[in-house]
Amino acid sequence: MNIRHGIWLLSLLIVACGDNEAERAAQMLRQQQVEDSLALKVAVTPTLDCLPLFVAEQEGWFEQEGVSVQLRRYTAQMDQDTALLRHRVEGMTTDRERLNWIKEQGMDVEEVAQTDLKWQLVTNKTARIKQLKQLDDKMLAMTRRSATDMLARRAIDSVGLQPERVFRIQVNDVLVRLGMLENGIMDAMLLPEPQATQARLGGHHVLMDTDSMGLHLGVIVFSKETLADTARQGQVERFVRVYQMARDSVAARGLGYYRKLIVDHCHVRQEIVDSIK
Repeated sequence: MNIRHGIWLLSLLIVACGDNEAERAAQMLRQQQVEDSLALKVAVTPTLDCLPLFVAEQEGWFEQEGVSVQLRRYTAQMDQDTALLRHRVEGMTTDRERLNWIKEQGMDVEEVAQTDLKWQLVTNKTARIKQLKQLDDKMLAMTRRSATDMLARRAIDSVGLQPERVFRIQVNDVLVRLGMLENGIMDAMLLPEPQATQARLGGHHVLMDTDSMGLHLGVIVFSKETLADTARQGQVERFVRVYQMARDSVAARGLGYYRKLIVDHCHVRQEIVDSIK
């Protein structure tokens, strides 16, 4: 066999191998697409109430229970709502005030579990606001039609301030909101954990919290379309079972045990986790 003939045969082999590799890649892509379509997609935020979901994902507990779950990460409730509305996710974490509002807007959803979502009203140390009545003529960051909106109204009403005298500024992204406090842009705001603890350790003042008020506002919801599907319904039931198991694990082991997970998913420093009350 001459050199030219050998090169020709080698080229055929390379092309053949290339075709096989391309076909295998295409098959893998098709398989991944099928798996993605079957997975239960749930919107989460970088907040402590979502920790049980992060734990279950890391530990592989969803797979052990026979349910494929993909957590889709967002930093604003509005973006979660949009994702659910556009069928990018089947479920999401939210609060009861927000749940009531999206139902009124025609979004057909149903609560399946309660979460440990907590909120604190924090004031900027540079604003020297030590009492709620000092919110007069100040800017307070929140998300309209949500728990933060309701809590802001409660705070204002509790000290007899005129609603128009407190400038409620819509800042949907929880991380942006915290940054505005730390950079002295906003006078006050409602923050969840662990962002509230980061603010407190930064010397900012906590004037109100849902824990002491006995309010339990966090929920997980799924679209009724998802819950109406027999196969999906089974997935959601297993999802909730795993969530409760992970929640129990967090309660039993403590936040310190999952320190790294909180740091990674909630974007806070280690010392923040160790100081959460």
